[in-house]
Amino acid sequence: MTVDRSLAVFAALNGALAVALGAFAAHGAGPQVKSLLATGAHYQLAHAVLALVCAIWPARNRVVTVAGWLAAAGGLVFGLALSAVALLSLRAMGAVAPIGGLLMIAAWLLIAYAALRTQIDRA
Repeated sequence: MTVDRSLAVFAALNGALAVALGAFAAHGAGPQVKSLLATGAHYQLAHAVLALVCAIWPARNRVVTVAGWLAAAGGLVFGLALSAVALLSLRAMGAVAPIGGLLMIAAWLLIAYAALRTQIDRA
């Protein structure tokens, strides 16, 4: 099995950032920002895991690689946009969050396509 190391590293760092934001939401954030931070961290972490799965996908190809990067980038954009709204009061970043959402949706659709098209040898 080959591993896309750059995607795996990016996914792992993305996951670490998501955990840090989630921990801050749970332990250090005020009530008004807690929900936004927690939501952003949740989606960011889930998509970091999806990106990691893509990095180790058994029959990895271009579709899976693109899906992994879309998942990682989408989760990061979404999480950071919500964090900017919550922590910096940058309301305009609320318009950026849906871009991350679209990237995440595209990643899942590409993974569905790849799963339908991939033939895995069964021993």
